[in-house]
Amino acid sequence: MAKTPTYHIKDAYDFYRKFIHNEELQALLQKHKRHVAGSVPPIYWELFGAILTGDKGKDGYGSDLEHHEIKSSVEGASFEYQYHLHGGKQKLIEDTQVDHVFFSYSPDYKDIDVRLVKGEELKPKFDSWMPGLVKNYNGKNRKQRYRKSISFGMVKAKGKLILQVRGGKLQ
Repeated sequence: MAKTPTYHIKDAYDFYRKFIHNEELQALLQKHKRHVAGSVPPIYWELFGAILTGDKGKDGYGSDLEHHEIKSSVEGASFEYQYHLHGGKQKLIEDTQVDHVFFSYSPDYKDIDVRLVKGEELKPKFDSWMPGLVKNYNGKNRKQRYRKSISFGMVKAKGKLILQVRGGKLQ
């Protein structure tokens, strides 16, 4: 029988309050910058995901954590996946084997939904990308990167909601 995952909600929420929705930082960003959304560095989302799942970071190219890929996007938007010329094929295969944590956030970071989708549930999508990835890297006009995305609708339909924040408060 599969082990039920343990999520570290309180620790993850504490991280969110200190580093993602830091009210003082958000006020400064709004005062000095027009658009606040996108101002949280990707490493913060990865750390948020690591704290939430209890997973560890991973060195080298591949998934962000040992057993999870972390994606973030403003609410309602799709989640981008990027594969590089060297290692892209292996990364795409690995994406079918790890779970995916999707952070959807409001532009002011007061609202966040975190959903988890098992890699095997996304496998048909990832498998459909492989021919395009291979084609992208072959021939005289080969490219360095291959970009695809998973829609917010797919994440919402397939994902299990594991953490929700509204108005900066844990739900």
